[in-house]
Amino acid sequence: MTATAPSSQLSEFARNLRPRTNTFPPRPKFDSVEDERLFRKQRLVAGFRIFGKLGYNEGAAGHITVRDPELTDHFWVNPLGRAFSRIKASDLLLVNHDGEIVHGDHPVNQAAFAIHSQIHRAHPHLDAAAHSHSIWGKALAALGTELLPISQDGAQFYGDNVIVPDFSGVVLDLEEGRRIAETLGQRRVAILANHGLLTVGRSVEEAVSLYVAAERNAKTQILASSAGEPQLIPDDIARHTHEQYSRHADPGWVTFAPLYEEIVHEQPDLLD
Repeated sequence: MTATAPSSQLSEFARNLRPRTNTFPPRPKFDSVEDERLFRKQRLVAGFRIFGKLGYNEGAAGHITVRDPELTDHFWVNPLGRAFSRIKASDLLLVNHDGEIVHGDHPVNQAAFAIHSQIHRAHPHLDAAAHSHSIWGKALAALGTELLPISQDGAQFYGDNVIVPDFSGVVLDLEEGRRIAETLGQRRVAILANHGLLTVGRSVEEAVSLYVAAERNAKTQILASSAGEPQLIPDDIARHTHEQYSRHADPGWVTFAPLYEEIVHEQPDLLD
């Protein structure tokens, strides 16, 4: 190996190199609650656009919510009947835990209120939840199978996903929402039997990126199972891998970044 040349012989580029800390840019700090509210709403809209791009729409079904940073017993949600791929911040509704629309001009999906209000109420440490009728999530829910640790990506869900059994029809009443919130417990992913996926997080970024990952891993699991018997990662390794995924102080902040970058590049109007 050739030793580095004396500094006097190095190029200007080489002489000016300095080691730096390897850190990802953190979540921004906000000067006002209004700034944070706008940020959350824009990230929520980005989540809908990502869902639209990935084909997670199924008629009027599906919803993502984020808690308001000031009115913490209120959450922002998409209006009923608005396409994921067309939603803007001005379309969002602000709903309280009693199901009353306090800001916005459109109706709210009753299922969105029944599910999300109970999750936000039961889990005050969570600020966001995401649910849609995406194809592979529905397929996994029809099989009644948890997300299994059959790959590195799949191991991130080890011990962090649960089946909510006993499909009882469209979720329109609060009792069913309470049952989902209770069964979810401290996990971040619920597989609603014969229904689909639901993810939660301490931020929109976490809930949305978890949903995308869960949907992809549902597809991987079903494809692998159709070809043979998937080889499970041993419990201790799967547990260790899940812990590695969970160490970040702001889960979802990094994994959401490429999704956000791409959707803003393709659809810059989402920030309007």
